[in-house]
Amino acid sequence: MIGLCMGLAGVVWSQLLVDDFTLAWNHSIEKVRWEEDYRVAPSGLLLGEARVKGSGAGMEIPDDARLHDGSWHYQRQLPPLQPLRLGRTPQAGDYHLCIDGRCLVLSHWLGPPQASQPAVEMWSCELG
Repeated sequence: MIGLCMGLAGVVWSQLLVDDFTLAWNHSIEKVRWEEDYRVAPSGLLLGEARVKGSGAGMEIPDDARLHDGSWHYQRQLPPLQPLRLGRTPQAGDYHLCIDGRCLVLSHWLGPPQASQPAVEMWSCELG
């Protein structure tokens, strides 16, 4: 059975039985919300649609994005991400992991972001 693993350097800190999820966060400087939808597949995490509320420093909206309900919606063609590496520090705030419309901060599964551990990885994995 395939699920979502979270950890670092192949060391699993948490596992979730999910087929898909949304990763959401607020840009640390512009305070603009970003969301990315992923599907969990044996080959890795497949990025679907992404949404952003606005642009700013290092946050250019893609040319093919369309404005809908106050957010710019777009899709990127990326190979499966295996792993997806996220910077995670106390200063930047935490990511939200949304499953079936319910969003919780990554701290719920991993504990709070720590300066001594400034990254986390997510990947598809076999659940035992």
